[in-house]
Amino acid sequence: MEMSFQAVMSQVMLGLNNGVFYAMLSLGLSVIFGLLNIVNFVHGALYMLGAYVALLGYTMLGPLLGMPDYHMNYWVALIAAPLVVGALGIGVERTMLRRLQKVDHLYGLLLTFGLALIIQGVFTNYFNVSGDAYDGKPEVLNGVVNLGFMMFPKYRLWVIGISLFVCFGTWFVVERTKLGSYLRAGTENPDMVKAFGINVPLMVSLTYGYGAALAAFAGVLAAPIYSVSPVMGSEMIITVFAVVVIGGMGSIMGSIITGLLLGMVEGFTKVVYAPASSTVIFLIMVVVLLVKPAGLFGKEA
Repeated sequence: MEMSFQAVMSQVMLGLNNGVFYAMLSLGLSVIFGLLNIVNFVHGALYMLGAYVALLGYTMLGPLLGMPDYHMNYWVALIAAPLVVGALGIGVERTMLRRLQKVDHLYGLLLTFGLALIIQGVFTNYFNVSGDAYDGKPEVLNGVVNLGFMMFPKYRLWVIGISLFVCFGTWFVVERTKLGSYLRAGTENPDMVKAFGINVPLMVSLTYGYGAALAAFAGVLAAPIYSVSPVMGSEMIITVFAVVVIGGMGSIMGSIITGLLLGMVEGFTKVVYAPASSTVIFLIMVVVLLVKPAGLFGKEA
């Protein structure tokens, strides 16, 4: 019985580790959809770009600068990747998505889906599809921690902690601060908000940029755990969209809670019936859509 308990808890903890990535990526999607009404299919590619900023900064930045022994620090990558990818996201919003603001949302979905395919195709031409290892994990996060029921890697524990902090911090800003109220008001009644002297287009761009930066931040966190490859975003984005649908499109807290819970359910399923672990989230999505089409935390239209 003890070994069974340890096996279950081990898989649940590993599932929670996957769950924080689901939560952070679905959070970025929910922020963009909930505040801007954009179905952002390029989100997985932005996650991949974040991982590649960390990888290329570690392996190639030094030689490019004429310093062969230089490697971009992991902590620097955690800041640099969200800034770079967030700036790219702002550029995409200003030059492309803004032009589709007054047409059907389907066009935005098709545009972002096309951008995702282009970015993935470019990286596939230059990098190994099977993936490359990122060796920049800091020494302080090596080793394991004794949780009582299992020995858990320090780095995975760090990922869980910082992801929860970022997720709930984002929820607090959007739902409980004056800035968040401006954001929500700017999407519901932009003309009124403009009358108060607030630059709504800039606010929209920064919101999209923040959603992109969240994806990149998750990519850097994932780099030392998973293989960094051009297809890592496309492999993740389908599951993340399922998480968003289950939680409720546009519900920030729904995305966070659902991502965490589904990660643990996925881990538990690996113990009970491993073949079902890759499909259990989609089975739950089907049931939720039949019972509550708006999602667990979503509001009916």
